[in-house]
Amino acid sequence: MADSSECRADDNNRRLQYQNGFLTLSVNRAQDLTRVNVCVGKCHITPYGEKTRDLQTLPANSQPGEENVCRDRQDAHRQLFGTSSARVDRESRPPSSFSLHAQNFDAPDSRPGSGTRLAPLNHEPKFPVPCDAKDAFKGVPKPPAEPLEVKRGVAGARARLLRAGSLPTIPPVEKRTDVTERLNTDSGQKQPSVKRLHSTDHTTVHCAPHRAGSHRTASESRLKQPGDDSGVRPTDCTTGQRTELEAGVIATCTGEDVESLMWKNKIGPLLQQLESVAAGSSEGSADYLCDLCDGLHGTLAEADMLGRHCERRSGILRTLFRLIDLNSAQLNLHIAKLCLALCVSGNNLLNICKLIFQISRSENNDILFQNNSIIDSLLSVLHHEEVSASGEALLYCVGTLKFLSGNSAILRLLLDKNCIGVAQKLVQRLHTAEEAHFTIAGHILVQLTATLRNLAEHPDSRPHFVSFGVLSELCLVLHRHRKDRDVCTNVSRICSKLSSYSECRLALAQTPNCYSLFLELLSKHHQKQDLVVRLLFTLVNLTAKSEEARLQLYQCSGCMDTLLRLYDGYQRRGSSPHTSPGKPAAPPLSVDEDEDVLVKLVSVLANMCIHPAVGPALANNTACLQLLMETLELRSMQESEELLVNVAATINNLSFYQEESSVIRHSQLAITKLMLKLLLSSSADAMLEATRVYGNMSLSKDVRDFIMQNKVHRFVVTLLDSKSTEMCFSACGVLTNLAMDPPNRVSLSLEGASVKLLDCLKDFGPGDWQLAGQVCQALWNLITGGSEEPLDTRERESLLDTLTTYLDEEEALKWTDNEDMRDYQRTCWELEFQPVAQKLVRTLQTPNQTD
Repeated sequence: MADSSECRADDNNRRLQYQNGFLTLSVNRAQDLTRVNVCVGKCHITPYGEKTRDLQTLPANSQPGEENVCRDRQDAHRQLFGTSSARVDRESRPPSSFSLHAQNFDAPDSRPGSGTRLAPLNHEPKFPVPCDAKDAFKGVPKPPAEPLEVKRGVAGARARLLRAGSLPTIPPVEKRTDVTERLNTDSGQKQPSVKRLHSTDHTTVHCAPHRAGSHRTASESRLKQPGDDSGVRPTDCTTGQRTELEAGVIATCTGEDVESLMWKNKIGPLLQQLESVAAGSSEGSADYLCDLCDGLHGTLAEADMLGRHCERRSGILRTLFRLIDLNSAQLNLHIAKLCLALCVSGNNLLNICKLIFQISRSENNDILFQNNSIIDSLLSVLHHEEVSASGEALLYCVGTLKFLSGNSAILRLLLDKNCIGVAQKLVQRLHTAEEAHFTIAGHILVQLTATLRNLAEHPDSRPHFVSFGVLSELCLVLHRHRKDRDVCTNVSRICSKLSSYSECRLALAQTPNCYSLFLELLSKHHQKQDLVVRLLFTLVNLTAKSEEARLQLYQCSGCMDTLLRLYDGYQRRGSSPHTSPGKPAAPPLSVDEDEDVLVKLVSVLANMCIHPAVGPALANNTACLQLLMETLELRSMQESEELLVNVAATINNLSFYQEESSVIRHSQLAITKLMLKLLLSSSADAMLEATRVYGNMSLSKDVRDFIMQNKVHRFVVTLLDSKSTEMCFSACGVLTNLAMDPPNRVSLSLEGASVKLLDCLKDFGPGDWQLAGQVCQALWNLITGGSEEPLDTRERESLLDTLTTYLDEEEALKWTDNEDMRDYQRTCWELEFQPVAQKLVRTLQTPNQTD
């Protein structure tokens, strides 16, 4: 017998050793266990589908992409909260349907929203003047003396009413002198007398000292609005023409600036046209009104009169509000955009956001948003408004964006307008919302996270999610609103979408305590299937490629208890229609959804046990293995193919850790029997996974005997005709182990195993040196030490010629065209193929030599 040290196939975690003169398999537990058996490697479950030899992946149809993970269902009608929302109490949540009319708006905008009148004060006014002990009334100011002549009529009465109020608002004499001198210099007018000053309209006099700030109070604005019967019109006077002082003061108030001229020449006429067209509204006038609104918007912008500092803002708003009753979606969007540009607040801001929301509820109106810059206005509202002051307005604003983000064209616009960055800032502000506003903050987050979920669909959104740190912010949202199932479900959808991409997985994995947070939510909301399946899918993606993630997840407190409790609960739910004939069967969709949870949960277990510190613990976990075997026993291939394939992959990974006292070692014969229905099924994926399990389990003599007694070896030999290199590789592993027993070699030879192995070597060898090495190992065990020759002379010479050619490094590597793969192929050739091929050549050259 040759020295066993010469029989090592390679130094890469696999060891071939002699037992009774034949190559057998052993597990090298001292090294990395990604390749501890000669027949198959571990299986990790990943959404990508790339196949590596040492870490086998699940078949393509088991990739748990978002399409398989409870595809998001669009509501039949756009609503703030869908029919599946946890907010079942409709009275406690903002409505999706409502009616809006002009009377719902406050005009002017600065008036209190309630519209109630303040009651008069019930106390005597106190004057801060010095009190004379001898004459208590000496210090009280007296009204001015009556003028010598008082004009009669309505104008005169108005003058008498305003006379007493006008004196306190007159500027100091020195400043007034400067103003009037300047007016006289500019206009050639004479300085008016004090008597004329007393009879001047108080609104024009009062504005003089405030002109520097170019702002008026609300009461001043109301008095000066065109069409406002409650106020004093600027053109009203006692003689029908303005006095010299009135003209001078108006010039001082406005400085005869652009605003005054703009109002007189452009804004006023535009407002009159809007009102006249609205009054005589007919079909086809909506477009004209939209053009007028655009013209008004452009004119106000040109004059720098947008915002709250426009002196006649209230009049503009009144006119715009009256147009809302025309009930034109296109016109209302133009009105809303202009109102937001005028910085409406309070009740008017809420109603404008409701108006936009109402328009966005119809998909037919999406085109209006594409042709209108209203989205910029909405994003501005999100950027500036606070939940404490405008919580409900923010809700309807974000609800609009949620609807619009379902449109692919508008989705692109939202990305270009930095919607993700604005959303991230809003999320940060919602974190700090006071407890009194916690409920409305939750409502807003439902809409905001749904919008981000739609944005996550676009490939160009992923860098934004990473650069703005949105995933970390969303984890904080999960922690703060972990009782809110709607918020948690939307965030889980975002994570499940983005975790399919490496840069997003890295960002999520770097978020502190994300694994413990996901486990907490799985435990708290274990009955909410759509939330559970997405969280599990995220964990599948995180653990698919990262050893660190596998260990961190396992080390979280209560990890296995939570996962196995979920497994048991959903396995019972899924099997209840079959085990309880007296009860009505659940709808098929419910069963499918429950099984979807099991598919993802088993995938998490399969990925976790790849880690060398986690695998042995799971292989010795009785509850875990019992649940896996129970799934194999209860489920049928016709109904649960994907689930059974994942279970087989998990068992295959656990079979690498067959310690003497491990649970899986004591259960390997029972597992082998359960795998038969997968191997004999019509599913190629199921056959592949079952063959991999047989490759590891057949290290046991009991398992090998079971395979031969049940004629399974015939099926395995047939698999060598497969065009799949993966299938051939796994079948070769089983045959390698079966050939350790002399009686088995005879049976295998009768089935033509040696000839099929030779064909497999010729067909796949140059392109897959790992497979070529595996074929050589199986041939070694079949050829050496037997009294009968499995190959005739011609076949033996053909095998020898093939091996001699393949052992020429230059000749072997010329088949590799890809330069990037050349180094990898050279490594596989040196470690996987060359050692065993050289020993096999020596055996073939000396057929009478016994080891």
